[in-house]
Amino acid sequence: MHTLAQLQSGELHQNKITRLQIAEGLTSFPMEIIALADSLEVLDLSNNRLSSLPDEFEQLQQLKILFLSFNCFTDIPAVIAKCPKLEMIGFKANQITTVAEDCFPVDTRWLILTDNNIAQLPQSIGKLHRLKKFAMAGNKLSNLPQSMSQCTSLELLRISANELTDIPDWLFKLPNLAWLAFSGNPITAPVINSDDAAVNSGCGLTPMAQLSLGEQLGQGASGVIYQAQWQQDSGTALDVAVKMFRGAVTSDGYPKDELHCCLQAGFHPNLIGVLGFIAEADNLGLVMELIPQRYYNLGLPPSLETCTRDTFCDDMEISLKQIVTVMSSMAAALAHLHQHKVSHGDIYAHNTMIDSDANMLFGDFGAATDLSALSAVQAGFMQAIEVRALGNMLDDVLGHFNELTAHDDNQLRLATADSQIISQLSQIVSSCLQADVAMRPQFSDIQQQLATIERQLLN
Repeated sequence: MHTLAQLQSGELHQNKITRLQIAEGLTSFPMEIIALADSLEVLDLSNNRLSSLPDEFEQLQQLKILFLSFNCFTDIPAVIAKCPKLEMIGFKANQITTVAEDCFPVDTRWLILTDNNIAQLPQSIGKLHRLKKFAMAGNKLSNLPQSMSQCTSLELLRISANELTDIPDWLFKLPNLAWLAFSGNPITAPVINSDDAAVNSGCGLTPMAQLSLGEQLGQGASGVIYQAQWQQDSGTALDVAVKMFRGAVTSDGYPKDELHCCLQAGFHPNLIGVLGFIAEADNLGLVMELIPQRYYNLGLPPSLETCTRDTFCDDMEISLKQIVTVMSSMAAALAHLHQHKVSHGDIYAHNTMIDSDANMLFGDFGAATDLSALSAVQAGFMQAIEVRALGNMLDDVLGHFNELTAHDDNQLRLATADSQIISQLSQIVSSCLQADVAMRPQFSDIQQQLATIERQLLN
């Protein structure tokens, strides 16, 4: 974090900084920033009170990333389209109602417009040929422009918590789309309500009075997870994890939809178990099984560079056998979800927890969508989209395994059997990533293929 005083003194210009972040309640754009044009690549003026950008902004010809979230913009400043290298743009939680034609640079790769008042996207959105990640949850969209069908690079789309009454078929057929969330729209009004889902999952309403929250275990976009004790009617106390939701809308959608999809998903041995739910005036939450401490996250979230793809700790070791076991469990869990008419929307290694024996637990339903109101055809397309996400995850984990092998001086050349396993896993990746959505396998098919490979590893 920098200060306005540092900027105005010339200190930052002298140091030729590439990144600048200031949050001091600014109401006007500091013109001293223009003096950094030769070096500035990342500009973060989030959490201020800005509502416009000057014409001189176009002089920031080296700018690649612009964050203007939590400000007071009512439209997208047209001047940003004149920044030729700008590819990541964030206007989350402003007051934007208008998105004019051609207001974004044509090379935009990552666009965040979450939590605004946007009712319509321009037809020029179709010109964004490099757009991979597009966050539009929490707006007022009633339709998507036909031109978006030209955004064939799109991999992740968040359009939950809008006013969509229809999801066009062309969206499901985008060749690279792998992570899609559209809960909280009229089109997804559930056929199964949360009360029925609770009954189906075997969960009951849990009074907050029975829960004693302890240390914080983690947090995400939709809430905070605590270790807790749940006082039972028998007088005993059960150690559990409690996720308390916060905020009306997140980057993925409404917390109430996450709760609903968790309940509708029901029980599966590879899903983090839901034991109860909290629905009180000021509290909405889930009571879940406490994950044993031996479990750890398989991956790390995407970086600004990887955009949609997972990253990994350099020292995170994994064997071929573990990869096959984990991915087989994942395919089984996802087959179960889609049988229960729930898509996950966030199939990633960083949402996957494993132990040293490759036992796997999968959770985080923040981007889940109830598919029960969709036609059978569209529900099938939705599974195909998630199959691509599974293929990406397998590809990423295999890539990490190959990097470990390549950089380990003590590693002997892969045995012929291992090479054959890698080849078979690569074939699964290729089938999952087919551009023709209709040609991709189903999760049940992938599960069977991985089971066959597991048996080979045991022989």
